[in-house]
Amino acid sequence: MENRPQWGTRAGFILAAVGSAVGLGNIWRFPAVAYENGGGAFFLPYLFALLTAGIPLLILEFTLGHKYKGSAPLSIARLSKKSEWLGWWQLAISFVISTYYAVIIAWAFSYSKFSLSLAWGKEPGDFLFGDFLHLAEKPGQIGGVVPGVFIPLVLVWIVTLGVLFKGVKKGIELANKVMIPTLVVLFLIIVVRALTLDGAAQGLDAFFKPDWSKIASPKVWVAAYGQIFFSLSIGFAIMITYSSYLPKKTDLTNSAFITGFANSGFELLAGIGVFSALGFMAAQQGVPVSEVVSAGVGLAFVVFPQIINEFPAFNEFFGVAFFLCLSLAGLTSLISIVETYIAGVQDKFKVSRNKAVAFGGGISALLSILFATNGGLYFLDAADNFINQFGIVVAGFVEVVLVAWVVKELKNLQAHANSVSDVRLGSWWRICLSIITPIVLGYMMIQNFITNIKENYGGYPTGFVISSGWLVAAGALVVGILFMLFKWDKNALTVPSEQEKEVS
Repeated sequence: MENRPQWGTRAGFILAAVGSAVGLGNIWRFPAVAYENGGGAFFLPYLFALLTAGIPLLILEFTLGHKYKGSAPLSIARLSKKSEWLGWWQLAISFVISTYYAVIIAWAFSYSKFSLSLAWGKEPGDFLFGDFLHLAEKPGQIGGVVPGVFIPLVLVWIVTLGVLFKGVKKGIELANKVMIPTLVVLFLIIVVRALTLDGAAQGLDAFFKPDWSKIASPKVWVAAYGQIFFSLSIGFAIMITYSSYLPKKTDLTNSAFITGFANSGFELLAGIGVFSALGFMAAQQGVPVSEVVSAGVGLAFVVFPQIINEFPAFNEFFGVAFFLCLSLAGLTSLISIVETYIAGVQDKFKVSRNKAVAFGGGISALLSILFATNGGLYFLDAADNFINQFGIVVAGFVEVVLVAWVVKELKNLQAHANSVSDVRLGSWWRICLSIITPIVLGYMMIQNFITNIKENYGGYPTGFVISSGWLVAAGALVVGILFMLFKWDKNALTVPSEQEKEVS
C-alpha cells in the first residue's frame, strides 16, 4: 500500500481548497462581470451555476482524488487507462498558468512597497506601463529583463517553493492556515473603510441594482457559468490533487459545499469593497459610476492606486493592505497550481518530493522570466486568454464527458461520495454533470472558438496571436499526450482500496 501524505485536519484541507479557489479573479474579475451582466439580477444565474455546475464539479473532483488516491494523471489513469492523457493535459495547463501567475503576484509585491510612498504619483497608468513595466512598443518584442519585476518574482518563487518543499501538512496546510485568515481580516478592514467613504452608496447601488432585462440573454448565463468555473479551480487538476491527500473517512460532499460557498462569499465581499471604492472615485471626479468601472490589471494597478490617492486619510496603509491582499490571494492559488505537477511527477517517475519541487518548480520559475521582460505583459495577456478559454474550458468539458458518458462512472463515484459523506447525493448530481454542465461548457467552448477565429484577441497581430496564444494552448495538449507515453511502475495503476483487499 502506498505511503501518500495526508492533510493534518479536514479544516486544513478546506482552507487549502478555499485558498486555491480564492485568487486574483475573485477580486478583480467578479465585480465587473456581475455589474456588466445585470447587477443584482446576475446573482440568480450565478447561484444557479454554483449549484448545477460549480459544486457538482467540486464533488466530482474531490471524489476522483479521494477514491483513486493519486495526482490527476494517476487518478484518471486508474479510472480509465486510455484517458491518462487528460490528467497530463490538465497538469500542462497548470504549468503554463503558474509561469505567468507568479509575475502578477510579483507586481502586487512591488505595489505593496510602492504604497508606502504612493510612488505611482498622479498618473498610475503611466507609472504602470512606463516607469514600472517599461512596456515594449509592440507585441512580440521581448526586450530585456525588467529588474523591478524580476527581483520580486524571485521572492515569489522562493516563498512558493519554500512552502512546497515542506510538504502537504507542514507546508501547504500551515501556509493556508496563516495566509487565508490574514487575507480575510485585511480585506474586511478595506471593505469596512470603503463602505464609509463618500459615494460608497452610489457604488453599491450600481453593483446591486438589478437589470432583469438581461436575464433572458444567454450571454449572461454563460458569464455566470464561466465565473463559477474559472473561480473554483476546477478543470485543471488542483482539486483532484488536493483531495488525494484526504484520509479514508472524509465528508466529501459537505467539504465541496463549504468550499463553493466560501469562495462565492469572498467574491460577494470583493464586489461590495470594489464598488464602494469605485463609487467614492466617481463622486470625487463628479462622474457616473459606469465611467470608472474596470476589471483585471487595469482595476488592480491603475484604478485602485487612483482611489488610494484620493483616500481622506491613511492612504499608505490601505494601499499596502490592498496589495498584500492581492499577494496573499495569488500565493495561495499559485501554491496549489504548482502542487498539481509536482504530485504528477512524483507519482509517475517515483522521485522524491524535493526533486519534484526542484525540477517542476525550477523549470516554471525559469520560464516565468519571459513575463518579466519588456514585452512580458503582451505575452501574459495572450497566454492567459488562450490557456483559459482553450485549456481549462475544453479540458473541463472533456473531463465531465469522459466520466459521465465514456466510462460511465458517475454512479460508482456517487456511491463512493455517499459512503463517506453525511449529505447524500441524489440523481440531481448525475443530471447536472451528465447534461447541464456538458451543454454549458460545450456552448462556451464553441462560442470561444467562433469569437477568436472571427477576430484576433485583443487586436493583436495574427502572428503574435498564433505563437503566444493558439500554440500555447495546443502545446499543453501535445505535452499531455507525450507524457502518457512514459510507462508506470508495476502495480501503479492498481487502486489503493484493491491493494488493501489483497493484503487482507
